[in-house]
Amino acid sequence: MNMKMLIESDAHQTRVAILEEDRLAELFIERHQQLGVVGNIYKGRVSRVLPGMQAAFVDIGLERDAFLYISEVSDPMSNFEPMEDAEDTSLESDDDLESDEALESDLEQERPSIDQLLKTGQEIVVQVLKDAMPNKGARVSTQITLPGRSLVLLPGVDHLGVSKRIDDEEERGRLRTLLEELKPTHAGLIVRTAGESGEKEDLSSDLEYLLRLWRRLKQRGDVVSAPTLLHRDLDLGLRVLRDYLSSSYSVIWVDGEDTYEKIVSFIDQVQPSLLSRVKLFQQDAALFDRFDIDVEIEAALKTKAWLKSGGHIVIHPTEALVAIDVNTGRYVGRHNLEDTVLTTNLEAVQEIVRQIRLRNLGGIIVIDLIDMAEQEHRDQVSAALEIEMSKDRAKHKILNISEFGLVEITRKRSRPSLERVLTQPCPYCRGSRRIKSLATICLELRRQLLRQRDRYRDREILLRVHPDVAQALQTHQQSVFIEIERVLRSELLLQSDSNLHHESFDILEV
Repeated sequence: MNMKMLIESDAHQTRVAILEEDRLAELFIERHQQLGVVGNIYKGRVSRVLPGMQAAFVDIGLERDAFLYISEVSDPMSNFEPMEDAEDTSLESDDDLESDEALESDLEQERPSIDQLLKTGQEIVVQVLKDAMPNKGARVSTQITLPGRSLVLLPGVDHLGVSKRIDDEEERGRLRTLLEELKPTHAGLIVRTAGESGEKEDLSSDLEYLLRLWRRLKQRGDVVSAPTLLHRDLDLGLRVLRDYLSSSYSVIWVDGEDTYEKIVSFIDQVQPSLLSRVKLFQQDAALFDRFDIDVEIEAALKTKAWLKSGGHIVIHPTEALVAIDVNTGRYVGRHNLEDTVLTTNLEAVQEIVRQIRLRNLGGIIVIDLIDMAEQEHRDQVSAALEIEMSKDRAKHKILNISEFGLVEITRKRSRPSLERVLTQPCPYCRGSRRIKSLATICLELRRQLLRQRDRYRDREILLRVHPDVAQALQTHQQSVFIEIERVLRSELLLQSDSNLHHESFDILEV
């Protein structure tokens, strides 16, 4: 697959786009005044313990206290127990923790109650797993992970693992042997996908860097008081390069000389063989304009996404889940209904997965495919969905297509969706995506006037309304206007005010 990475940074934000076959597949945005905190490590103070929820709130110095589940709690200060100097060992780490299920079983041993592990006022070291959301603080864990290029270091965890994305059993066995030779005391290791085919020297070098980082972090944590930031993750551009860069990328375009120099220096350290693929973008047009990225971003904020055939998908994020509906739209097919449905569903699956990754949709996702009568066709669509979702780095699970044509997907999300990053609640609809119709507003105006008919009868009345409502009362809702004048025996004057909310109006006696 032909892949490109575009990195654009200015004084206000950094944006990274990943293109697959010249189509935008994933987008990362970080505003410099609103930096994300995922991956950051803090020394925090337990502000409240909730035995009924088996969770706790932790003050880490942010606007809202972070939330800590019992499943994310290890022995609170075990991460700061002395780690022996590992002069003969080196360690590197990977953020693909979900890639090795053995780790989960290691950490899911029977635990005591949350109030036996944590006490109010206690200082603990935590790492942010998820950024804060509206009305929710960041989610944190006491199980620290330090990702490098090829390895992930797991302080305080006795575990060795290999990313699931490395599927060659012989290679997995070779890497496990290397991990056993490199493993330091009081820490575990996971080989990241980027560590495939890595030699012992490469892994050892990565490990040494991570061990130095952990020792510095530990030393600072021993002397500072909570709440304090102990470690900030790399900036967005370097973070994406660390986690995504591979030989699959034909080119990495960078806009801005300072950013270019920083990226060249980083790649020269982590993967010098790909250094020649980094290119400084020097055209007059902006980098994202050259590849029409902003046009794609604008389309990704809309509810409807069109398919090449003429069909379309409709995406509705809700409080509890994301609903995605597939429609044939303008596509009428060539042979018969079943073939038309199959073709539309297969095309929709590709676009749905692209939109899920691009918009960073998470939680429960329900896809309403067009009903397929033949089991063979349902199997084809299921297989296509599995193939497309295999491109997604986020942890996910897909259930079989139900008899009603519904597919349920769960997808882990650690950062806000594209919609939340780029938009804010609508002051008109307040998040409902709907506002009252003109007919409804006109009838509400009628009810309010007639409810106080004794007050307004035989008087001249000024109605101050939104221009759209004024136009409606003079055209297709004119009968409402005439009825009010007749019942009240009053003269109504209309005044348009574009500053008024669409649904608001004022009734004034002249």
